[in-house]
Amino acid sequence: MSSEVTVVGAGIFGLACAWAMARRGARVRVLEAARIGAGSSGGNVGALSPHAPENWNEKKQVQLESLLAAEGFWGEVAAAGGVDSGYGRIGRLQPVAADGVAKAEARIAAAKAHWPEGFGMRLVDAPEGLEGLWLHDRLSARIAPRRALAALAAAIRAAGGVIKEGCGEVGPEGPTPPVVWATGAPGLAVLGAGGGVKGQSALLALPGASGPQLYTDGLHVVPHADGTVAIGSTSERAFSDGTATDAQLDALIERARAAVPALRDAPVADRWAGVRPRAASRAPLVGAWPGRPGHVIANGGFKIGFGMAPWVAAAVADLVLGGDNRIPAAWRVS
Repeated sequence: MSSEVTVVGAGIFGLACAWAMARRGARVRVLEAARIGAGSSGGNVGALSPHAPENWNEKKQVQLESLLAAEGFWGEVAAAGGVDSGYGRIGRLQPVAADGVAKAEARIAAAKAHWPEGFGMRLVDAPEGLEGLWLHDRLSARIAPRRALAALAAAIRAAGGVIKEGCGEVGPEGPTPPVVWATGAPGLAVLGAGGGVKGQSALLALPGASGPQLYTDGLHVVPHADGTVAIGSTSERAFSDGTATDAQLDALIERARAAVPALRDAPVADRWAGVRPRAASRAPLVGAWPGRPGHVIANGGFKIGFGMAPWVAAAVADLVLGGDNRIPAAWRVS
């Protein structure tokens, strides 16, 4: 295909795909209806965590490959554009119930079987201020979503790419192919392949916060390098305003403060809400758009978009620039 490629959408999948193609020499143009990160990618949690390692399958293998590739991917982005993404492989802690030790040990064994050496799981004592046993994994990482998008934009521009914001919605007839469509929940609606789920999250100011992220009481608690801790998120199927924060976020913040004593007096630095694209299969929706030669879909990141971005971007670049299709059959657009 031509080395001149248009990407529609400047969220994580769109910008990551644009960068993967630009770094291979393609002339890339990104068209964004509103602004970079205007959709679900503009949030603030940034938890890059694997699925449970038991019941291993192709989706988990691809996610593993993406999480392992993340450090190099984001390091290269920062070097190209001069903007740091906030990436850090900080690990993750999850509480183990008193009757859950056997299950945790089985999970440790599954991680040893499927994850590379050095990225496994172990049981550890509770961190300061908490109680009981916790399951620690060394594969999980964090990213600062808005900084990551800014880092990708800087890298794309440094490679000669163009990003146009405020373009309005691009109709389904689209620009001249090849075109990569990374248009989030509205794009899934056009395809009839899913929809949007609202999420709300917050940043609490806690200078000096460090250590692994926590997943406790159904919440992600992620310390970032800028002195904030991200709390997220709600998962709302029914909503009238996808960008409004409300009492559901207030309740989530209080749950986090109850679960993690260090957060009790931390002031709220930011409140966010957005609509995340959830494909009907819950897996990413990636591949050629049937009946539209030269058009490719990269969508459906839902809660794992940032974690899957390095792999999805490389796979889309392979498909668009070289015709090499290594995308799992279950992810392809039907």
